[in-house]
Amino acid sequence: MILKDLLQRIQVLETIGTLEGEVSELVFDSRKVVENSLYVALKGTISDGHSYINQSIEKGAKTIVCEELPSEINEEVTYLKVENSSKALGHLASNFYGNPSEKLNLIGVTGTNGKTSVTTLLFDIFKNLGYQSALISTVEYRIGDEIIPSTHTTPDVIRLNQMLAKAVEIGCEYAFMEVSSHGISQDRIEGLHFKIAGFTNITHDHLDYHKTFQNYIYAKKRFFDELEDSAIAITNADDKNGLVMLQNTKAKKKTFALKTMADFHGKVVEIDFNGMLLNFNNKEFWTTLTGKFNAYNLLLAYGIALELGMDETEVLQAISKLHRVNGRFETIKSDSGIFFVVDYSHTPDALENVLDSINEIRTKNERLICVFGCGGDRDKTKRPEMGDIATKKSTLAIITSDNPRTEEPTQIIKEIEAGVQPQNFSKYTSIPDRREAIKMAIKFAEPKDIVLVAGKGHETYQDVNGVKHHFDDKETIRELLQLMGK
Repeated sequence: MILKDLLQRIQVLETIGTLEGEVSELVFDSRKVVENSLYVALKGTISDGHSYINQSIEKGAKTIVCEELPSEINEEVTYLKVENSSKALGHLASNFYGNPSEKLNLIGVTGTNGKTSVTTLLFDIFKNLGYQSALISTVEYRIGDEIIPSTHTTPDVIRLNQMLAKAVEIGCEYAFMEVSSHGISQDRIEGLHFKIAGFTNITHDHLDYHKTFQNYIYAKKRFFDELEDSAIAITNADDKNGLVMLQNTKAKKKTFALKTMADFHGKVVEIDFNGMLLNFNNKEFWTTLTGKFNAYNLLLAYGIALELGMDETEVLQAISKLHRVNGRFETIKSDSGIFFVVDYSHTPDALENVLDSINEIRTKNERLICVFGCGGDRDKTKRPEMGDIATKKSTLAIITSDNPRTEEPTQIIKEIEAGVQPQNFSKYTSIPDRREAIKMAIKFAEPKDIVLVAGKGHETYQDVNGVKHHFDDKETIRELLQLMGK
């Protein structure tokens, strides 16, 4: 592609060199530079891409986009000075791949919990309705029938446009993507055209990155602030920050709720481990998904589908056929009648939601055992909070290791224990080895008891000191049940 064709919608402050050169590739990692690449120098949290300009030129880059021009200028290279490299990269990537987000209906879902569930549910609903779609989520990326392993909740903007272009190429009409707060604040969605933006909820998470809860809210809100007036914004009216998201948006505003009046109103009529009878806008239907948080996820997916012009009856029929998302409230029943719930809940709010959902279903004659931990190198403020919630809302909590990363597991456990109230001291134990913790739960459990194994969900590894060891909660449960004859 010719350089000048790439520069639509990009404000260049200073140009040195020709705009007629050929661009073979867009890169922001100097290691990936090939002949005739355009290299974008990004100021990252760890390193500054401006330090690698010469390195990229040596490897064949012919165009440099930067915020500060280097002191030495190579005559064979074109330099473009811009105010913000990461924002420029977004528009360059969109232009390079033919602006794919304008050629399909792009739906972005943000919030602390529920992003993966809502986007996956939408992908499956539209598949049931006979449409080809793309999915960009924490668990995996899907383009039509092709499944690509996921690396980030929101991939970098080049990769994003690459996948969206592929989706357009194979005839997808819709793309459903998780929009993370990191992705928003790092301009990974810059230059994309969203048809609909959905907001699930917001609670404490990622404070290791955003530092304050206010910054975190602001990051999510920015997504809505930057929507075009042709877009639609749907928010959770039951969340106290739900309407904050819509304050400055130009998009058409819509709401969904279970507790308050909203454009899309839902009600849980009946609930058990096998599913729920729900009522959405006065229409009743059954779903095999269970838990109040899933009622919210389904309601948002239903609202988005209707706003995309789908037939209500067909949408509800498609919802009734849905299966549970991998690692999200997945249930296993042992031969002896013990119920296991495997869930990704790794924030205080998500853990509380799952425990509340189980407590709503159980008759209280059964015990609820909760096995959980907290990830290392992440927001430490949530650890005592989760210790308090787990011991308050279960019969027995077994605190264990999650992904300790570079931290010492026993130290993480200590910080979780600090939140346990004195009256609940007798309701917990700590076992750092996750397999042993699950084993203890099975040993303790009797028929009809419920064991929640939380925190990892779909993950099939444990991250210890930068090394990923194979570990799958569901696999471990089934293995131990067999060994222990339960």
